[in-house]
Amino acid sequence: MHLFAENLAVELSSYYRNLALGHGVIPKVFTLVNGAGDQYLFFIDDLGMDKDEENQFLAYIVQEHEAVCYARGTLVILEKSQQWIEFAVIDQDDDEAIVCSAQLTRDIDDKPVALTEFEKTLAPKKTIFFSGLFEPIKLSADRAEGFEGLWGEMKPKILHRTMDI
Repeated sequence: MHLFAENLAVELSSYYRNLALGHGVIPKVFTLVNGAGDQYLFFIDDLGMDKDEENQFLAYIVQEHEAVCYARGTLVILEKSQQWIEFAVIDQDDDEAIVCSAQLTRDIDDKPVALTEFEKTLAPKKTIFFSGLFEPIKLSADRAEGFEGLWGEMKPKILHRTMDI
């Protein structure tokens, strides 16, 4: 497993803790890191796409940026009293993914008030429904151009940083 994947799991845990407890929000998040350590992170909900188009777009940016790993996270609600923040880190060269999960507690006003530590486990990558973003995709010229334009608009507005090796 690439060192960036391990670091991504640690950083995403902290990021979600800050968003949930500091700001009261738990967005669907996507982040990727390329071999040079460039990391991009954004909220998936901001895309406003259907699932198929969203997956094509995510695969497009993973491949265009030559990502070595990526992660996707969300809030999982089993019932009002059982809520979890979960994410998985997918490494290009590993058959296992890092899966992290923490239980979220809300107060009477539905505000997040506590979050357990994220438990980290390994799971076969093939069991993660969004693990196929490294697989080559074929896009029409119009679709590729549209994705390129959207990514160009998004890039200046999203979190971009360089991870230390």
